[in-house]
Parts: sequence; C-alpha cells; structure tokens
Amino acid sequence: MQQDTIFDKIMRKEIPSDIVYEDETVLAIKDINPQGPVHVLVLPKKKVTGFDRIEEMGELEAGKYIIAISKVAEKLNLKDGYRIVFNVGKHGQQTVPYIHAHVIGGRQMGWPPG
Repeated sequence: MQQDTIFDKIMRKEIPSDIVYEDETVLAIKDINPQGPVHVLVLPKKKVTGFDRIEEMGELEAGKYIIAISKVAEKLNLKDGYRIVFNVGKHGQQTVPYIHAHVIGGRQMGWPPG
C-alpha cells in the first residue's frame, strides 16, 4: 500500500492549499516555495508515484492530465511562455512520491536550468 503524502492530504482537502484550477481529472495549486512569479503544481486525481510510472494512469487519463496542464497555463494567462517540469526520482530531486507537474512562468526563463 502506498504511503499518504502531503498531496494525498491536499487532494482530500484535509490540509489547506491555494487552488487555482480544478476539474474532474486534476487539481492545480500554488507552490509554497515559488521559483517564479507564477508557480503552480498540477496533480492528477488518479495517483501514481512519479512520471516514470505514468503508464499506470492509462493512456486516456494520462492524455487528459497533459491537456489539463495546458488548460492551467491558459487559465494563468501564461501566453508569453512557461516551463513544465517533472522531477523524477532521487537524481531529479523528486521529494514527494506523487506525480506532479510544475508550471512556472511570468518571467523570461534561462537555460540551462541548473
């Protein structure tokens, strides 16, 4: 059995979060440690532990998740561009075993990211 994470508790509304978007497939919340003027986390309502396990969502749900990320960026008016980041595993600095996309924008991004 998978251990509860902070995102499980946020999904169940057991702890507060600043929700910026929600539909039947995702919940998008403001990041508590933003790396840009706009920084939200987009979590699927169907939990998988990381992007490397996205196939567990099934193709239809995974597709809906990706489309929802785009809808979140549109809702946030990030028309000048944005970055989508998935941290995967230890070397990718994934700290919570629950897939989530970071949508970061509102400024010019640099490369390499670090």
